[in-house]
Amino acid sequence: MKFYKESAFKKETHIKFLLLSLFLILCFMISFTLGRYPVSPLELIKVLSSKIFFLKTTWPAEVETVIFQIRLPRVMAAVLIGSALSCAGATYQGLFQNPMVSPDLLGASAGAGFGAALAIFLGFSKFSISAFAFLFGLVTVFVVWIISSRVKTNPSLGLILTGIMVGSLFSAGLSFIKLVADPNNELPAITYWLMGSLAAIRLHDLFISAFPIFIGLIPLMFLRWKLNVMTMGEEEAKTMGVNTKFVRVIVIACATLVTAACVSVSGMIGWVGLVIPHFTRMIVGADFRVLIPASMLLGASFLLVVDNFSRLLATQEIPLGILTAFVGAPFFVYLILREGNRL
Repeated sequence: MKFYKESAFKKETHIKFLLLSLFLILCFMISFTLGRYPVSPLELIKVLSSKIFFLKTTWPAEVETVIFQIRLPRVMAAVLIGSALSCAGATYQGLFQNPMVSPDLLGASAGAGFGAALAIFLGFSKFSISAFAFLFGLVTVFVVWIISSRVKTNPSLGLILTGIMVGSLFSAGLSFIKLVADPNNELPAITYWLMGSLAAIRLHDLFISAFPIFIGLIPLMFLRWKLNVMTMGEEEAKTMGVNTKFVRVIVIACATLVTAACVSVSGMIGWVGLVIPHFTRMIVGADFRVLIPASMLLGASFLLVVDNFSRLLATQEIPLGILTAFVGAPFFVYLILREGNRL
């Protein structure tokens, strides 16, 4: 009977993974066809097939330019960033055993925003802006870790409170930069970057950001079964042979690396790492061996859909941070009400 239940559970999980994968593929393909310059599905299939098979060119040259130079980097970035932020959010929620935490919990997003704003204020290049955002995101969490390491009684709580404090300091620094920035050139650039967008991403940006993101994602995938043990509590995990301190350091370092890399290339796209793990938990359950990869699939699909809306809803492109907030804020209220009713 037990074997039958486990077999049925695995079969159901495989079906859900298949459906999530098919949904991602569908969103991926549709995203190439949408935009100011529409591309028909048939033209898309022909152009993509021409890179594998020797097909006669029967489509305008502009179609190939739009697909490979404009939409391919954007679509790939949405998949990469959506899956990475969702993975980081799911691991943070499991590590801290708190459904309300997100990848910017320890101040990585605040530090990255400050770094990008500083680079824009100083007139640096686009690459330098991404580099500053990435480095300041890492430095912020490193400072948080150093300060919180002095807390011995409750390290998790100390880490969260220190993250809030340091993140607030960098937010204050960001506000000061916006105050003294040129209101005609620098301030609009800073404001738009902080709202998040994939419009300016090109293939070389994608390659640069993909390297640290994959470095962070691979250990998180291997450690996801230990997160199941960590949710049972510090003492229980230690009795089962899990080095909780080592796991906490690796998870935080990898999730921070992923978050900083995403923010450095796309700006601050909030709510993805908070909302998507909850949606996924409703679909596949709370087992982190299943939850993390499923969150990555759903997060990639979600950001693709949101990015498509940002391109099509208005004549001017809407920043992603605005649209994700429209989805995330109501869901966050729902979580607060649900958790409050359980108390």
